[in-house]
Amino acid sequence: MILDLNVSPELLLEAFQRGYMLLCEDDFWHRWDNPSFRGVLPLDTFHTPHGLRRTLAKGTFEIRFNTRFVDVLKGCAERKNTWLDADLIRYYTVLFEYGHAHSVEAWEEGRLQGGLFGVAIGGVFFGLSMFHRVTDASKVALWALVQRLKERKFGLLEIQWVTRHLKTFGAIEIPREEYMAQLKTQLSRECRFVGDRVRAYL
Repeated sequence: MILDLNVSPELLLEAFQRGYMLLCEDDFWHRWDNPSFRGVLPLDTFHTPHGLRRTLAKGTFEIRFNTRFVDVLKGCAERKNTWLDADLIRYYTVLFEYGHAHSVEAWEEGRLQGGLFGVAIGGVFFGLSMFHRVTDASKVALWALVQRLKERKFGLLEIQWVTRHLKTFGAIEIPREEYMAQLKTQLSRECRFVGDRVRAYL
């Protein structure tokens, strides 16, 4: 499904709730996709690798929520091939202003060294992208995201695609039908992703 660049925040939110994700193609057009299998990261079985446990125990990173949202988006776009173009950065910034999009940030000695962003609706968090500038920064951000979602009683963390990297944390693929059933159930819940600063620790 191809659409023009006049995508509204309202349309984005509706698409997420219907199981679609918005992708960038050829730097000009965007495409809606609802794949046969969807990546999810089950919160109850999230796995913290030993190396990450050691990093968390050191307390190297400070985790902040929503303090530098646009910078996190730009960090996620700092790669040769990125689906995050200027239009999508603008759309998600509007969703941030609406209170639906959020960033999880890993700071070290006053510098933003990694993080991730996504969209929260009901009891669902749609994880969209992450980046790192130093080792383990994005992993710590992902760990912090999972802790926050569990604390706030979210029930579904959608990650679009399962990569080898995400498999180490317990990510799995589920069929579209199963994903849509979970999505419907979790969207009906009332959860709040509210941010404050915390130290990364076990």
